Amino acid sequence: MQDLLLRLRERKLVQWALAYIAAAFALIQVIDVVAQRFGWPDALERVLILALVLGFFVTLVLAWYHGEKGAQKITSTELAILTLLLGIGVVLIWRMAQAPGVATTPNVRAGAKESATSIPDKSIAVLPLMNESGEKDQQYFSDGLSEDLITALSQFAGLKVIARESSFKFRNSGDNAKTIGAKLGVAHLLEGSVQRAGDVVRVSATLIKAADGSAIWSQHYDRPYKDLFALQDDITQQVAVALKAELMGAADARVKSQSDRPPGGSVAAYDALLDGNFNAAQESETSLRKAVVAFQRATAQDPAYAMAYARLSMAWTELAGTVLDSASPERPQAIAEARKAADTALRLDPDLAETHVARGFLMAWALLDWRGAEVEFNKALAIDPGNRDAMHLLADTLATLGRAEDAIRLDQRVLETNPLDAGTYAALAYFYSGLWQLDDAEHAIRRAIALQPDGIANQANLALVLVQRGDAKDALQAAKAETTAGNRAWALALAYAASADRTAAGAALKDFIARFADDMAYNIAEVYAYRRQPDQAFVWLDRARDQNDGGIQYLLYDPFLLHYKDDPRFAAFCKKVGLPTTTDANAMP
Repeated sequence: MQDLLLRLRERKLVQWALAYIAAAFALIQVIDVVAQRFGWPDALERVLILALVLGFFVTLVLAWYHGEKGAQKITSTELAILTLLLGIGVVLIWRMAQAPGVATTPNVRAGAKESATSIPDKSIAVLPLMNESGEKDQQYFSDGLSEDLITALSQFAGLKVIARESSFKFRNSGDNAKTIGAKLGVAHLLEGSVQRAGDVVRVSATLIKAADGSAIWSQHYDRPYKDLFALQDDITQQVAVALKAELMGAADARVKSQSDRPPGGSVAAYDALLDGNFNAAQESETSLRKAVVAFQRATAQDPAYAMAYARLSMAWTELAGTVLDSASPERPQAIAEARKAADTALRLDPDLAETHVARGFLMAWALLDWRGAEVEFNKALAIDPGNRDAMHLLADTLATLGRAEDAIRLDQRVLETNPLDAGTYAALAYFYSGLWQLDDAEHAIRRAIALQPDGIANQANLALVLVQRGDAKDALQAAKAETTAGNRAWALALAYAASADRTAAGAALKDFIARFADDMAYNIAEVYAYRRQPDQAFVWLDRARDQNDGGIQYLLYDPFLLHYKDDPRFAAFCKKVGLPTTTDANAMP
């Protein structure tokens, strides 16, 4: 034993091992940072780490060999051989990682916490059916049928079905089936086309195996328009059979009646609902107003149509919460119409999840009644546990009530079936920011920007995270890239406040107040809080309350205003607006 220890010391094997481990550990940290910045897949990171492990044993062999010769210098020939061996090892490991049966795809990523999981066989994405009617104004119809197939397939227990927001990103995509399946994390794709000609609807549908693009099932339908509901059920049933629906838990191939159909069976009312859904998804003022008209048309066709009233309420609420400012005389009317429609929907069908989603949405966005909203969203999830709207809105509400960690967990669930939704990533960025998990926050907001480069406030929210990091230069660059005027002015005021240019900071804040005092009082309070001017911050918080400013929802995960959470005025303000005084978020140091 002593002889062995002596030989180890002579060959400096311990020194070589410790030096290699230290260098490898440092390199792993660099690899992790670079992988996050450039979006490397986890499989590649693991391969590089395994290569370093392989290199450790090769290094020990070389150290022993040179110790025998009384030298510790590696020749150029040996270095070339070592590099070749490591290269061969990397290739072999990579090929094994990609071998059939062990292929991996990225799972939901929360900052640096991404892991890889196998794609489940029981998974499908419905790609937007192509509109072959030759008329752009029929796009709503093909999109509506696509979305209803998503809803119908979501009935089956154990079947992962990707949400519209993610699957519709592949409209007219040049990606092949394998690439789309990998990006969405599904084993199957349903694609096809719709042509509406007079009183006839022609639909072609093909179920594809994503791994190789092979067709599992394909069918063409010609049906009278009046038989639209039977046509939808027929397609869903045949797809379910093709997917061997008997393997999906307790579900079978029988299709349940869908909740978005009018109780009176009016195809015209249903057509109007599809039109409203299509316009509401565009999220502009013009499209929201078109959605209101379409949903009103649906309720006129069938006055008992609870789903149409629920969607009408949400369209009015979104107009009031995102388009009409507090000074607009139309805003109180929009809120009143939203309340009326929500009440009607609940009266008509209290067992429909969307009616509770609509009422909760109104409470949270327009009435600032977040405790009431939490109750409604939980009721919706009790009826429909997979309702993504309810989950996402409940996440926002829980964060507002000071529970950012719970909000993150809910939105991570949303991303499981909606992995390419920019809005969810943007929300996660806010929540991580409030918890000062800045790597995760920056990753989430950059992911949102990559998915939706023109997304409202995304660049401004990136600026906020960079201000937290103390990176005033990049924060200013992000602020200048923001396309919406109010959010740009807010981000510039924050970014300049983080810089050393006091004159520019004062001018930016003055400009922000002059232009947006009536719309963004909360954001002005936030800038004053960052500037360490609490008296002005609380004055503007009170103005935000008087204006019914929806920005108040960020208070309990706002890293700047939370700096004053121990100020008696903070607790008093929380009491005025119906918020608790406790939160799991952290204040700026």
